[in-house]
Amino acid sequence: MVQCINAPLDRTFAALSDATRRGIIEQLARADASITSLADHFQMTLTGMKKHVQVLERAGLVITQKVGRVRTCTLGTRSLSAEAEWIEAYRMLFEARFEALDEIISEMTQEENDGAAGH
Repeated sequence: MVQCINAPLDRTFAALSDATRRGIIEQLARADASITSLADHFQMTLTGMKKHVQVLERAGLVITQKVGRVRTCTLGTRSLSAEAEWIEAYRMLFEARFEALDEIISEMTQEENDGAAGH
């Protein structure tokens, strides 16, 4: 099987595949937060939160900065335009296929109705 390699896309989708990480993004969209406060908010260990933040950081979705003993998280600066384009291309493909399926179902329904009316 041939695989298309797109590491940034893979990292982004892998990072966003987890509900906790999506929640972290939502929290950081409201305000910057320390890893400790994120861990408290999501009721998880500091170690667990650090791992989630590292995944988001590798994907470029979060930036951390350490000041003293506190590591603060902010949203990353990169856009999700490549991911949005990929999703849009497949959304259009699926939409076209569903429209074709709707046409087939409509034709089959019409044929059934025509056959029932003839009896």
